[in-house]
Amino acid sequence: MKTYIQKKQQKLAESQTSFYTPSGIHVFIKDSVKLDIVQKAISKVEEKVPHDILKEIEMIIFGWFEEFEEREIKAYYDSGTLYISNIQYDEAELFETIVHETAHAVEKTYGYEIYGDGKIQDEFIRKRRHLHDMLWNSGYKMPVSFFIDTEYNQEFDEMLYKKIGYNKLDGYAAGLFINSYAATSLREYFATAFADYFVNSNHEFLRKVSPAVYEKINSIIYEEQLDI
Repeated sequence: MKTYIQKKQQKLAESQTSFYTPSGIHVFIKDSVKLDIVQKAISKVEEKVPHDILKEIEMIIFGWFEEFEEREIKAYYDSGTLYISNIQYDEAELFETIVHETAHAVEKTYGYEIYGDGKIQDEFIRKRRHLHDMLWNSGYKMPVSFFIDTEYNQEFDEMLYKKIGYNKLDGYAAGLFINSYAATSLREYFATAFADYFVNSNHEFLRKVSPAVYEKINSIIYEEQLDI
């Protein structure tokens, strides 16, 4: 009887295509996905990320979208909605993906607070210049103009992963960025640090590598707590 009930509950869960989380986020399953992983990852997000931050997210849609192929990505944020690939490896990766994309939603609301004083941009450019020098000295001759541009540049990104490769780039970025993806643009620099803040309970590495971002994240969370 117990096995029968468990199988029936599992079948019911798999057929579920739309539900709301305790914090009010509408989750819609567009394409087949491992629902147990989705539910566990989202529960962890709601446990770890303050609800006043999550209010920036109205909906999460799991599925496959043309933008994923066009931009070679697995998730993106647009107008209050997270679009997440239905092809995920495990709960930990999905948790980090959702938090990372939530960071881009936070940017929309707190853009001035995050970037207005220029501290994160200065920190990012400083690290980018250092990365340029290391790559140049290793024989990767790329124009410095790529490294001082804070916006995402597809040509630059392709040079990084096609000419150098992210495995090698991880070595150059170690101790300089949270990971090599954080070097691709100012927005990804913030989002990667934001995700790390909630993925890793020990913030020592983040505080050391990206102190300006770390302080901004703390200030946003503290500001929201004061508004409760």
